[in-house]
Amino acid sequence: MKLFREDPSSKSQAVERLRLVLIHDRAKVSIGLLELLRNEIINAISKYVEIDEKQMEIELNSTEEKAELVANIPVLKVRRAIDH
Repeated sequence: MKLFREDPSSKSQAVERLRLVLIHDRAKVSIGLLELLRNEIINAISKYVEIDEKQMEIELNSTEEKAELVANIPVLKVRRAIDH
């Protein structure tokens, strides 16, 4: 019998925060910058496609020579063309 029930959304938020901290440590980039990048990417691509933000993964990998921004963004559907 479980005395405490975990809130799935709280658990997933905690996992996401931990993942961001680990990425921050590896890439030497602030957590705030990673969150800002994530939000900017969401805003930019959401104009054209509907995405699953909960399943979205963004990593900033770095070595002494280079840094890579790697994004895995599940696309749910393409939006209708926007007239310019």
